[in-house]
This record gives sequence, C-alpha cells and structure tokens, in this order.
Amino acid sequence: MSEGTKSAKEAKPSEKTTIAPMLSVRNGVQALEFYKAAFGAEELFKIENGGSVVATLSVNGAEFWVADESPEHLNFSPETLGGGTVRMVMVVSDPDAAFDRAVKAGAKVAVPMKDEYGWRLGRVVDPYGHHWEIGRPDGN
Repeated sequence: MSEGTKSAKEAKPSEKTTIAPMLSVRNGVQALEFYKAAFGAEELFKIENGGSVVATLSVNGAEFWVADESPEHLNFSPETLGGGTVRMVMVVSDPDAAFDRAVKAGAKVAVPMKDEYGWRLGRVVDPYGHHWEIGRPDGN
C-alpha cells in the first residue's frame, strides 16, 4: 500500500458507508422486545414519542432499525400493506438454533430449515409481517 493510502481498517468511521434496513411495524415497543427475544438483538438507540418508537438494534454487530409505522410519512408496515416486499437475510453460524429461537419467540415458520442451494436455510415471518431467511452457506 502506498504511503498516504489507508486500509479499510484504518478508515475513519465517517468514511464508511452503511446501509441498514428500517422495519416499519405496528406496536414498536412490543416489536423491540420480540427482536431481542427472537434474535438476541441489543438496543443501541431509541426514541419514544407519544407511544411510538424509533430504535436501532444490533445482532452481533449487524444493525437494523425498527419504527412504528407512520402513514403521514408514507411508512407502512407489512400488516397494513397485506405483506412486505423485502426479506431480511440473517447469516449465522448456527442457523438451526437461531431459527428455533425465533419460532419459540413467536415467529411463524414459512419455510422449514433445510439444506438447499448450497446453504442450510429456513424462513420465518415475524409477528409484524417481516420475512427473515436464516442460514449459512454449507461448509461453514
């Protein structure tokens, strides 16, 4: 590396671009508790206002946002829309355990855990209508 060039590890946080989904839900406070129970999410940031919530959660460093739907801002939950357009993909070292934990916390099985496409993979739907594919590539 030439002098004056920074590696990715040396880059300042402000130089890094991140993209994190924001899940619109009904009953945001309850949703936060679900994601903590289902995925072991840690709460990093939260604002509550009149019963509504906006929060950042992290699952082993993978961040996502949760917010109460707000039709006035054109933010609608899958419950309001009759389904969602995005699936969350969560890659973990033990997908069977993560899948079982999510189901135990209240997620519904959409696709049972199985070996498919070179992955150990299953899909659940959380109580707020968001689909989560949980898996890992085979051989990991």
